[in-house]
Amino acid sequence: MTSLLNVTIGKLLEKKAEIQPNNEAVIYSDRNLRWTYREFDDICRKAAKGFMKLGIDKGEHLAAWSTNTPEWLVTQFATAKMGAVLVTVNTNYRTSELEYLLKQSDATTILLIDHWKDSSYIEMVYEIVPELMTSEPGRLTSTRLPFLKNVIVLGNKRYPGTFTWDDIVMLGETVSDENLNERMNSLHPDEVINMQYTSGTTGFPKGVMLTHYNIVNNGFNIANCMKLTAEDRLCIPVPFFHCFGCVLGTMACVSVGATMVPVQEFNPKRVLQTVQDEKCTGLHGVPTMFIAELNDPDFETYDLSTLRTGIMAGSNCPIEVMKAVIEKMGAAEITIAYGQTESSPVITQTRTDDPIELRVETVGKALPNVEVKIVEPGTNREVGRGVQGELCTRGYHVMKGYYKNTTATHEAIDKEGWLHTGDLAIMDENGYCKITGRLKDMIIRGGENIYPREIEEFLYSHPKVLDIQVIGIPDQVYGEEVMAWIILKEGETANAEEIREFCNGKISKHKIPRYIEFTNAYPMTASGKIQKFRLRETAIEIVKN
Repeated sequence: MTSLLNVTIGKLLEKKAEIQPNNEAVIYSDRNLRWTYREFDDICRKAAKGFMKLGIDKGEHLAAWSTNTPEWLVTQFATAKMGAVLVTVNTNYRTSELEYLLKQSDATTILLIDHWKDSSYIEMVYEIVPELMTSEPGRLTSTRLPFLKNVIVLGNKRYPGTFTWDDIVMLGETVSDENLNERMNSLHPDEVINMQYTSGTTGFPKGVMLTHYNIVNNGFNIANCMKLTAEDRLCIPVPFFHCFGCVLGTMACVSVGATMVPVQEFNPKRVLQTVQDEKCTGLHGVPTMFIAELNDPDFETYDLSTLRTGIMAGSNCPIEVMKAVIEKMGAAEITIAYGQTESSPVITQTRTDDPIELRVETVGKALPNVEVKIVEPGTNREVGRGVQGELCTRGYHVMKGYYKNTTATHEAIDKEGWLHTGDLAIMDENGYCKITGRLKDMIIRGGENIYPREIEEFLYSHPKVLDIQVIGIPDQVYGEEVMAWIILKEGETANAEEIREFCNGKISKHKIPRYIEFTNAYPMTASGKIQKFRLRETAIEIVKN
């Protein structure tokens, strides 16, 4: 059993900088930015001192709204050094979502890029807090957001009422190292240091409170499952604002002193180029990212020979995609990880030496020091091996709770400390788990329980199908009916009858989709999770008409 690390995030980075000062910590390949562990620790200390000079106290909330910029990465470790809680903001958020998060989180500071894609972040902030236009930087008084005092904009352009990143670094020069060390020494591993908002597919998003202890140990155990060491270079194209980026990515690297190679915004060509140019040994991604990379027209021209490991997670991992990543990309030791934000996030992971069957058919077994059990839904009664039920977990990785929401916390974590995930799963005799669906995604058709994952896995084997999502939609006769949303491979054509014919005799009749729609893309969260509830809304409108 791996022993747990009883250390804060800031101290962990400091220790790595002492042990391996000249090892590369951060590489942004496209901007030729390279920091050693010593340089990275120094930059994080300067930013931490700047935040302290702004008057941000231990336990205050600082929101970060940005793509995978170097400043976001520095902020993750700088806030951890001086004790502010980093509140991660989804890059897809718009005004109402941003206002809700800033209000609910009691954030006193927001750090943001001025725009992304076709959205002006700074204009959205001015819309929510018009007082900022005439405010002195650091002295904001907002009617709608009474806690918010500081707005920091990344980049060289100066906006009314705001600080620039350079301002923060310069402010830090007036704070002594002794003051920062004193603050760092006052922090405890069991204190909350990170707050992430759940996707909010049902109801309002909830702020998940994670501690140093949660994140450090989850990152360390993830790294060990990948056999990640200081010799590895991990390409991180998944968003930092999500646990995938800032725990499976950055924290896993720092926990073992590996090199972080972030990609600021996902682009399949940029990812492939980065892996080739920086000789990356690991690559993270959700299935849709790997699908895009594998289907890039120039895929064969890239040298990916250094790839060894990585993680595919975030949504169902199609077997065919997993095999292609192993065989065509050469990531023979790639792993699958499963979890949720409330568990920091990883609960189970496959191991690099697991046979391919386990790595394509399961989400692995519990991480070290993590308990997993499968229970009868709605109860705490454990079911037998091979029997489907709800997956529950207990251990160092379970969140402190939801911010200002004790009712939801008690609904998620029972009196014995078990987190109820809401995911349906089956565990085999060796502890390996297969996720069979979400409790709320299960389709009940005429009294028969249908699990979308099973139909999806079957239809992935159709030679023309690139991606598929199966949902249930209301039906007057059967209660619910099965619907499939299909993306075809480039250049392929098919119709609904052809898909149904493929199913005949191979899966039960009641599982064959009654409705089949073809599409070019799925509605997604910025972290790559497919929003089935939006597919369901669209499907209901289609069927009505």
